[in-house]
Amino acid sequence: MEFRLLGRLEIASGGRLLELKRRRERCLLGVLLLQPNRPISIDRLIDLLWEGEPPPAARASLHTHVSRLRAALAPGGHDPSVIDLVGDAGGYSVRVDPDRVDTHRFRELIGRAQATEGDERVELLRQAISLWRGPLLADTASPRLRIRVGSELAELRMSAAELMFEAELAAGRHREVIDEISELVEEQPYRERLTGQLMLALYRCDRHEDALSAYRRLCARLSEDLGVDPGPELRALQDRMLRGDRGLVTVPHSPAGVPAQLPAAPRWFTARASELAELTKMLDGTQAEAVGSDVIAMIVGAGGIGKTWLALHWGHLHRDRFPDGQLFVNLHGFDPTQRPMSTATAVRGLLIALGVAPDAIPRELAAQVGLYRSLVAARRMLIVLDNARDTAQVVDLLPGSLSCMVIVTSRNRLTGLISAHTAHPMLLDVLAESAARDLLAGRLGEHRLTGEPDALATLLSACGGLPLALSVTAARVVTQPQAQLAEIAAELRDTATRLQALDDSDPQASLRAVMSWSYASLPFELARLFALLGAAPGPDISLTAACALAGLATDETRAALRALERQSLVQQHVEGRWRMHDLIRLYAGERAVIDLSAGEREAAARRLADFYVHAAHASDRLLDPHRPPIEVDPFDGPVLPVSDPAEALAWFSAEHACLVAVQDAAATSGWDRAVWQLAWTLNTFHQRQGLVDDDLRAWRAGAAATDRIGDPTAQTRAYRLLGHACARIGRHQESIQHLRRALTLAEEAGDIISQAHAHSALAGNCGLSGDFPRALRHAQRGLDLHEFLDDPVWKADALNTVGWYEAQLGQYEQAHDHCVRALELCRRHADHDGEAHTLDSLGYIVHRTGQLDSALTYYREALRMFRKLGNAYGEADSLDQLGEVHRDLGDLDEAAHDWGQALTMYRTQRRVADADRVQQHLDRIYR
Repeated sequence: MEFRLLGRLEIASGGRLLELKRRRERCLLGVLLLQPNRPISIDRLIDLLWEGEPPPAARASLHTHVSRLRAALAPGGHDPSVIDLVGDAGGYSVRVDPDRVDTHRFRELIGRAQATEGDERVELLRQAISLWRGPLLADTASPRLRIRVGSELAELRMSAAELMFEAELAAGRHREVIDEISELVEEQPYRERLTGQLMLALYRCDRHEDALSAYRRLCARLSEDLGVDPGPELRALQDRMLRGDRGLVTVPHSPAGVPAQLPAAPRWFTARASELAELTKMLDGTQAEAVGSDVIAMIVGAGGIGKTWLALHWGHLHRDRFPDGQLFVNLHGFDPTQRPMSTATAVRGLLIALGVAPDAIPRELAAQVGLYRSLVAARRMLIVLDNARDTAQVVDLLPGSLSCMVIVTSRNRLTGLISAHTAHPMLLDVLAESAARDLLAGRLGEHRLTGEPDALATLLSACGGLPLALSVTAARVVTQPQAQLAEIAAELRDTATRLQALDDSDPQASLRAVMSWSYASLPFELARLFALLGAAPGPDISLTAACALAGLATDETRAALRALERQSLVQQHVEGRWRMHDLIRLYAGERAVIDLSAGEREAAARRLADFYVHAAHASDRLLDPHRPPIEVDPFDGPVLPVSDPAEALAWFSAEHACLVAVQDAAATSGWDRAVWQLAWTLNTFHQRQGLVDDDLRAWRAGAAATDRIGDPTAQTRAYRLLGHACARIGRHQESIQHLRRALTLAEEAGDIISQAHAHSALAGNCGLSGDFPRALRHAQRGLDLHEFLDDPVWKADALNTVGWYEAQLGQYEQAHDHCVRALELCRRHADHDGEAHTLDSLGYIVHRTGQLDSALTYYREALRMFRKLGNAYGEADSLDQLGEVHRDLGDLDEAAHDWGQALTMYRTQRRVADADRVQQHLDRIYR
């Protein structure tokens, strides 16, 4: 978990941004994080949060905010080793590793920079300044509060920028920093040192009048606004410029014949701090060691990910460390208009750059390579080999000396360079959302973004952090200044028009064209799998599912996926699961429509749907072996390697998004049997995980599918479970309608077991709506039918249901007897889920009869079993009840701990009423 205060408050956890909706809670967290591990008094916090005008109940409100903040910071269960809000009688502090807070890293980088000099100082300061994404706590703190808690940080930022510009000017990079200094002068027009640096940079670029104009503008501002004149240092600088002092011109120049082939650095480069640092570390190692150091950096990533930008940006930052020159070759490995450059052509160009006359170049390739290596031997040079297709294209261009630094960029993972030449691979990923926003802000200006926040969110989401997509989008906005961001966002929101919106007449700046270069290089089988993956539903895919999709054996599919991964077209984001960037996926889907027949696409989709039906059915049987099975069609595809309940739960968790997507696709295709069977096989997982919305959605589709099939047995099951899903989210009237239909269908068919299940479901609906007498009547009818059927597991379930509603009506003795009988049957027949629910019921009964110690025992055992089963829904309820018992025992700390966990789970499960009730319990504790 990382905390970013330098700009909008952001909490990054597991690749996602954790949202705090209440401004005052964001403000509280930000103020505490500004002083990590140091307590702040309650009075000070109240003064800061309410800016000197606190309401009468400010202290109680502060405690409530702290409680909510604790819950919000623990989406997967509170982990005090990451962050912990600690309170005592005097105040609060936040315990956190300072390195997780950007303000600490900002100060630390500046401290390190002040102890260095030259380019190392510049790089550290650039890393520090890059952490600033906007004003401190931009979306949280008022300007007044920002001044009170952050003025020192703001001043430190400006001082760091001035120190950085001083080092850049000392290195002769005056032309490169003019725009940056100008922007900061506009932001801070009264800083004389900054204006002096701008004057010096302009003067050294022979823009003498512009330099003097900058001085005059500052004089006018100081005089009109503050009534003062510039200080003596700035006046002396102006006097030296008026006298034409040659000592001000210190422009370094390269010796004659030294190549400087790097193309211009990208102006809007952003982020990539860790990659820049990694390249610098390699360089430091290369120049410190005589032998055995890595000298080849291999930057790998998809088309448009920013490989060349990274190489050029770093190369320009470190030009002075390569005094013998910089060489650059575009090898055209992936290019729509040119064939990949031959080694002979590349070497010849390098020799000419090194000063060899064309008529003096040897005719034989081996001699050319030998001469090239001789010329670069013992020289400190940077060699950038851009857009390489394969290892063979690069190998002869590698120097034979460790004095050079080589950067290779490619869409392919050139494993030959790693194994034979100790190349250091760097796999580029997409930009984080904050960095993507910074890139757009740099191109468009902050004012264009803040004016249309919804459109901005769409742009960022649609571009998916891909630098090329962001740049194309920015270019469209720049060239259409009258257009609203919302107009372009509308095109990007629609997946049917997104690639077209990111197209451009220049093939180098067209996303579709850039992707086509990779696709064109694929052999037939890889191209086929690439296209099928683009057409497959779901955000990612497992090896087994990919086998079913492609109709290939496991070894063939694994080899093909790895080949696509080496070419940066898919990514194994977790072990055994592959995904595509959304824009690559859209392009692959286009290729599927163009290059594969409709029959082939349908056959692949059907194989995938059949695989998921069978795999989910097998996994569901492991989760709940006592559940009545359904009959699925034979399947001769790959078999899911799952053998126990824990593996089945893990499989459902990993595949859930894909299962939902496959059910949607099956409904669109009219495969009704698969639609309802997927709803059935997902039901246990949905109920235990508390995924009530997903369960309702699945059963709406499933019930409609059974209507189209016309199978009464399937309809009975579907409408019963649809009614149960409605009841769980409070739609009781709709639930009654579906459950009565299920009961009617079961009665018409003489299906006694379905009648029994329908009565149990009706009992549940009545109980959730508060009608306990009616709930007990339905529960008793369900028990009568189950006793007739004499299935011990379902009889136990019915006994527990009757006992639960007897307890709700205060009939504790009868309730206890029924639940004890249910517990005996569950244990005898190894129904662990039923046992956990019955233990929970018994805990409730003995709690209500004053047996608090026994209640703790029952609830703790139920909690242990629910956790072992992965039943998050039941776990949340047991935690809630444990909180009540601890409260009644007077142990408020334990009660708060239990309720805090329950609250997090209720919110995750979107159980709003339960969450609100528990929040009220917590508010009373912290009042």
